Amino acid sequence: MTVLDIEGVFNVRDVGGMATARGRVREGALLRSGSLVAATPSGIAEIERRVGHIVDLRDGQEVAEAPSAVTSIATTHLPLFLGSVASFFDEDMGLGEMYRHLLDESGQRLADAVRVIATENRTLVHCTVGKDRTGVTVALALSAVEADRDAVVADYALTASLLPQERNRRITAFLRAQHPHAENAVALATLSPAEVMRSLLDQVDARWGSAADYLRAHGLADDELAALRDSLVER
Repeated sequence: MTVLDIEGVFNVRDVGGMATARGRVREGALLRSGSLVAATPSGIAEIERRVGHIVDLRDGQEVAEAPSAVTSIATTHLPLFLGSVASFFDEDMGLGEMYRHLLDESGQRLADAVRVIATENRTLVHCTVGKDRTGVTVALALSAVEADRDAVVADYALTASLLPQERNRRITAFLRAQHPHAENAVALATLSPAEVMRSLLDQVDARWGSAADYLRAHGLADDELAALRDSLVER
């Protein structure tokens, strides 16, 4: 994958280049990032140059509080969390548990997000931080085209090193004040351990057979999976 410098947007990268069973992921086909709310005019121009469609995984409240600065590109809104984002912190949920929640409760919307990647040209997927909802969506899309498991996990794990340190300090202080007894809150907001994503993908294989089978079970048709391969994979 390639880390991109887009002014006003953090945690941006192109996942192209990783090996798949039938070739490699096409560069420029799938990008991921954090929120676009602070994108500068220069950053917006760079996104317009690289991106043909945006998938925004945030819920309505997040969008209202931090509207995207990029308004010139067609955007599909697919909120993945059913219920309040704050509830994950209130319940002191760990990352692995939260991701399993996404698999169990948001399967149709995960499939809808992958469908957009399959049918649109040069897709950017993002949420607020670009770590959890984006991480699971991108990992499923890549795994469905048989991208190398180690590379998919490494892409997810890279996020923690790309989050702004000032943002991490600010949110850590806030979470420790709001949830002083929570064991998982800081990790939930700032970390992306490789073993969490590897475990999640192993669970997908064990429960559904493969990422492609998971997406089939939640509405993605075989011709759409073929379109996903055509969109993402070059031989």
